Amino acid sequence: MPITRRDLLKSLPLFPSLALAAAPIQGKVKITAIHAMAIQNIAGNCLIRIDTDAGISGYGEAGSTGPMARARIATMAPHILGKDPLAIEVHFHNLTTLMHTYMAHIPTISGIDMALWDLAGKLLGKPVNVLLGGPFRDAIPMYSHGSAGLNMLDKGSCREWAGQIKAATEGFNTFKINIDKTLGVPSARYTETLTSQQLRNVGKAYMNVREAVGDDIDIAVHCHNEPDTPSAIGIAKAVEPMNPLFLEDPINVPHHEGWMALRRSTRIPILTGEKLEMVRGFKPFIDAQSCDIIHPDLAFCGGITGARKIADYAYQTRTPVALHNVGSIILTYASAHFGSAIHNFYRSESAMGRPTRHVEKMVKGGAPAVQNSQLTVPTTPGLGLDLDFDYLKSQLVPGEPWWS
Repeated sequence: MPITRRDLLKSLPLFPSLALAAAPIQGKVKITAIHAMAIQNIAGNCLIRIDTDAGISGYGEAGSTGPMARARIATMAPHILGKDPLAIEVHFHNLTTLMHTYMAHIPTISGIDMALWDLAGKLLGKPVNVLLGGPFRDAIPMYSHGSAGLNMLDKGSCREWAGQIKAATEGFNTFKINIDKTLGVPSARYTETLTSQQLRNVGKAYMNVREAVGDDIDIAVHCHNEPDTPSAIGIAKAVEPMNPLFLEDPINVPHHEGWMALRRSTRIPILTGEKLEMVRGFKPFIDAQSCDIIHPDLAFCGGITGARKIADYAYQTRTPVALHNVGSIILTYASAHFGSAIHNFYRSESAMGRPTRHVEKMVKGGAPAVQNSQLTVPTTPGLGLDLDFDYLKSQLVPGEPWWS
């Protein structure tokens, strides 16, 4: 007979860590299936579900489309089906070291790892941040976005936007604003070296925002890796009088000498990392001190397990860890648990508080509210999710199957 969750919980000691808490039930539950499903408005990510013979499922979010994730899962399934879901470190090693005939796809593995942590918490009756050894904090600071409907070169538009964000119930006190509209370039694409006029526009635009919001709201400059090194240095010089909180992704993604040239040229904190994977992606930046804050995304960098290794490495040089997140409530809750469980946490991005409230609608009864720019970490087992499957079904990407 399959073991029930009640039977599992009766056998558990009150230990804080995964290894100790899992010991009494090690090997008693098996993974039976892995599913992937894409919904709208989560930036090309997809949701992951892992089922077990205990009738309990865990949920994660992968930085890949539904078809992409399903294709990758097919190559990884033999390494995880029928195995103990609590052996998370073993699964992480086996999946991330695959090389033949395909290299390991870290974004899909990230979603699997996240789902395993959610599953572990449910099986063991503990929140994920407790199994990670935390919490250092019960709520995490969040930041939001300021691009929709905002024309930074128009002072009237800036004042209108400032009034809207100050009236919002979430009380966000930090916003990052993309630079592409002001530059007149496509978002997240390489652009030609910026002209003097473009740089003057950048300086004017961000100063307009600063004048509109005052000094109590932090503004960050987001570049989506569009500029080359001379342009990034020019952007930093142009926006420095506005006192930005940080300059995000100002050059193309991989580490190179241009990052050091930029770092030497400005006093603005440099933040990067949303498309970097594993410790290997962040190590050059941390070792060279070519950025001030690293910015992994749990759905891309290696899941919770991979991000913990990155954060531990960054901790050796007291490098702060922010979290990139424009995904679903699953990624938001995972980021909250992770952020509460590491000492060197800085803040997390979030799509909560959008006019559509599409993130909040993904859970029954509404998600925990953001108040004063802080999100309280859920305290129920796993990630603390009570997903609204009717809403998720209504948000499927056209043509996408339900939990295929």
